[in-house]
Amino acid sequence: MEVIRGADAFRDACRSARDGGATVGFVPTMGDLHDGHVSLIERARRGDGFVAVSVFVNPLQFDSPGDLAEYPRRLERDALVAERLGVDVVFAPPEDEMYPKGRPEVTVDPGPLGARLEGAARPGHFAGVLTVVAKLFNLLGPSRAYFGEKDVQQAELVRRMAADLDVPVEVVRCPTVRGPDGLALSSRNARLTEDQRAAAPVLFEALSDGAMLVRQGERDPNVVKAHMAKLIGGERLAALDYVAVVDEATWEEPERLSMPARALVAARFGDTRLIDTLLLPLAGSVQN
Repeated sequence: MEVIRGADAFRDACRSARDGGATVGFVPTMGDLHDGHVSLIERARRGDGFVAVSVFVNPLQFDSPGDLAEYPRRLERDALVAERLGVDVVFAPPEDEMYPKGRPEVTVDPGPLGARLEGAARPGHFAGVLTVVAKLFNLLGPSRAYFGEKDVQQAELVRRMAADLDVPVEVVRCPTVRGPDGLALSSRNARLTEDQRAAAPVLFEALSDGAMLVRQGERDPNVVKAHMAKLIGGERLAALDYVAVVDEATWEEPERLSMPARALVAARFGDTRLIDTLLLPLAGSVQN
């Protein structure tokens, strides 16, 4: 396995793999690899002949300088994990390689969806995400890119960007990886205190309860949202940010649940903000 620091060298490695007849699979990360990342890499390994992983802590998507400074950077460990999983190339550029002139003047507008939910809670976040992903995709070339379902709004925006801008990258969404207690795996989980970690599975409990209501015949999304909000609000260590139910295809809020829909939640546990999501079990939908 090769660790590449330069953008041109990464582009050349991906091009050479395609020229040799391989399909290219790509897993973009900010490092600190956990089992959620492992599942994405394994999915790429099964589907593609050449697997590339990026490790880059993107400053454009952070709204807090402290959060950016505290984000774990463990490239040597991440490279060992990637090598064990059969990754061909790890692209780990320094910041001045990705942004040689500092913060770019031109960024990617995420559109109306980018201003809602996570976009409303973290203004500018999705513009930062899409800008760095666009740069990575431009280096990558024709390929498949794998994104986790936990960050489903991000994955949907990346998919829309690729489609709207004719980027030759297929965006593949993969199921959320959870701990035994249901908590979605995230690098942020390591910041939780012992008590906060014990409380955090309330997010999945609320989503599961919402799904149970729908399975039992509830079709009013407001009832589902109120139930999830009450459950999360009842956890003293959780500060609810939002609960939402959206149409899976359009991401609009339905008046009645008649098509596949998705529940989303976000809450803070101390200084750590966590998100989670679940596809509601309507006819024709597939549970993730």
